[in-house]
Amino acid sequence: MNTTVLPDFHQTIPIDTIGVEERVSRLNKRSIKKESKLQALKLALSMIDHTTLEGKDSPGKVISLCSKASKPYAALPDLPSVAAVCVYPTMVSIAKKALEGSTVKVASVATAFPSGMAPLQVKIEDTKFAVGEGADEIDMVLSRGQFLSGNYSFIFDEIASIKEACGDAHLKVILETGELETLENVRKASDIAMHAGADFIKTSTGKISPAATQPVTLVMLEAIRDYYLNTGIMIGMKPAGGIRKAKEALQYLVLVKETLGAEWLSPDWFRFGASSLTNDLLMQIVKQETGVYQSINYFSND
Repeated sequence: MNTTVLPDFHQTIPIDTIGVEERVSRLNKRSIKKESKLQALKLALSMIDHTTLEGKDSPGKVISLCSKASKPYAALPDLPSVAAVCVYPTMVSIAKKALEGSTVKVASVATAFPSGMAPLQVKIEDTKFAVGEGADEIDMVLSRGQFLSGNYSFIFDEIASIKEACGDAHLKVILETGELETLENVRKASDIAMHAGADFIKTSTGKISPAATQPVTLVMLEAIRDYYLNTGIMIGMKPAGGIRKAKEALQYLVLVKETLGAEWLSPDWFRFGASSLTNDLLMQIVKQETGVYQSINYFSND
């Protein structure tokens, strides 16, 4: 856990909402063309956390998901693998075995995902189980009710406890920004999570709407920038939910580059929680490589 002097989390950093939206709109006008576009599309593919988080998940579905994660499109074998496969704790060992020998990480949601409504000890055991099964990364959910009640010490201590339970696994803290009501709250939750030990901060579970948005992501990126300037510690960022098109993914990459710099343009520091994005990226990559759009039916739905 970081030992720097903690800020007063009860103080609110004002956010100029109109200014945030204007900056996003301005950056969205940037265009990426030709070789740079192909490079950016492949980079975005390498940043995806390929995810299945449904009650009907089965070993077969997870194995199929892992196969596509490690080799996204057989016709282009030189494409990069995605960054990680994200599953429920009970599916971690299956994913770990299926991905053996690949560079793809195994991530697992924990801490009573997606609601977070469970006692701390249950969340700790949930986390330890996932890590024990082989998870490289843990995606925990913020206790939004406690946060909105102003119980910031509770939030800090809970995140710190889960971080300890992670051991060597990286911790991503899901803010569920669609329930935080204001951009000021998004900034505050980001600050608390980073100071409490998060390796990544993540927008959403993908289970509620709105999920990831570019204005929210920009606020979180600015929080990461300020934290880095104050501590020298790099924190990762993961927008999740609702990002389905390659064009949107490239817009997010521009936000990262312009806010944090090129050093963050790596799967080590930026991820997309958006499995449905994979096929659109593949379509656009094939178009750039061959000059012809491939039908969506040529790509699996894993």
